[in-house]
Amino acid sequence: MSLKFCSLASGSSGNCYLIKNDSAALIIDAGISGKKILQGLDDTNTPHEYAKGLLITHEHTDHVKSVSVLSKKLPGLSVYANQGTWGGIKKPVAPTQQRIFRTGEDFYIEDFMIRPFSIPHDATDPVGFSIYHENKQISIVTDVGYITDSIFDEIIDADLLLLEANHEKEILLMGRYPYPLKHRILGETGHLSNVSAGECLCRLASANPKERQILLGHLSHENNDPAVALLTVKNTLMEKNIIPGNQLKLGIAMRDCLSYMYEV
Repeated sequence: MSLKFCSLASGSSGNCYLIKNDSAALIIDAGISGKKILQGLDDTNTPHEYAKGLLITHEHTDHVKSVSVLSKKLPGLSVYANQGTWGGIKKPVAPTQQRIFRTGEDFYIEDFMIRPFSIPHDATDPVGFSIYHENKQISIVTDVGYITDSIFDEIIDADLLLLEANHEKEILLMGRYPYPLKHRILGETGHLSNVSAGECLCRLASANPKERQILLGHLSHENNDPAVALLTVKNTLMEKNIIPGNQLKLGIAMRDCLSYMYEV
């Protein structure tokens, strides 16, 4: 069975991703309206009953906005988060649908193996996820201040990687955000810049030169632009003589529309 990925929404205003095979589906984060998520299932030809798990990266609103609504609309859905994140989710979810995982410990939903790994961000216990199915790996790393060695080890073999490219540093510094917010975004528990995303991909391409799909995600509406993000990342790669489109196929996970349905 093939492993497929679609971004339903990715950005500072809301995040939601779909991973599925031929018989089951996982939703990662629910930071957009429940109506949009259900429409996303329909638009990707995903029967609602296929949705078996909702995985939560952390408790910020742009990742948990519709957790409660979605759990009610999809009674067969279980919601997975670590203990720290559950403590910060102020959305009611039926106890029978609540599941707790431990960061760093693998668990299974249907035929998927899920590995939650710690990331530096200003939340209680934020995680990224790697999803495995039949020797294929999809990894999601957003809302991350910087790429630690342990994160790099988790994503080195990913066939598809959704990687944060939140801001263009110069746009952020010259923009209208107050200084404390700029400082937060640029800090080690903030968000990954376009250049930092490119540097991570350079390292990835050098360490494991396999062909893989890269999606740049969680772009800031205020401090970034899809064309700017792609250009900066491509230039960063080319400075290291890595030609985008060969081993690294680049795309953008947009804030307000579905991505392609990628198959790995």
